[in-house]
This record gives sequence, C-alpha cells and structure tokens, in this order.
Amino acid sequence: MANHKATKKDVRQSRKRNERNRYYGKTTRNAIRDLKKLTDKAAASENLPEVISMIDKLAKRNIIHKNKAANLKSKLSKKVNTLA
Repeated sequence: MANHKATKKDVRQSRKRNERNRYYGKTTRNAIRDLKKLTDKAAASENLPEVISMIDKLAKRNIIHKNKAANLKSKLSKKVNTLA
C-alpha cells in the first residue's frame, strides 16, 4: 500500500483513468458490435464515420494500439462496402 502523499494521489489518478479508459473501450466495442449487426448499407455507411472516430480516439489516448485501430477500421470498412 502507498505510504507517501504523492503516491496515494497517483493511485487515485490511475484508478480514475483506468475506469474512464474501460468506459471508452466498452462503449466503442458496443458501437462496433452494433455496426457489425447492421444489414442495411445506408444505415451502416451513416454509422461508420462515428465508429471510426471512436476508434481513432482510443488509439490517440493509447487505450488500444494504433495498428489495432487501423485493422479494426479496415475490417469495418470492408464489411460496410460488401453490404448489398
């Protein structure tokens, strides 16, 4: 357990950041899941920029790796483009 004042503060900050990062990650995963479920190309094309923006924000905040973000965006774009 932390004994110094600064260390205690650091523990509080990291816990807060961890909860926030988990929230952002879960929200984005849910948005990806919902986008994958769509079968209508118009609706999927409409939601794709929002989901891509969420993925970019995760990569910017170092919640996910930039290559993982690129792979997710690529796969989602392919899926939306193949819809009839």
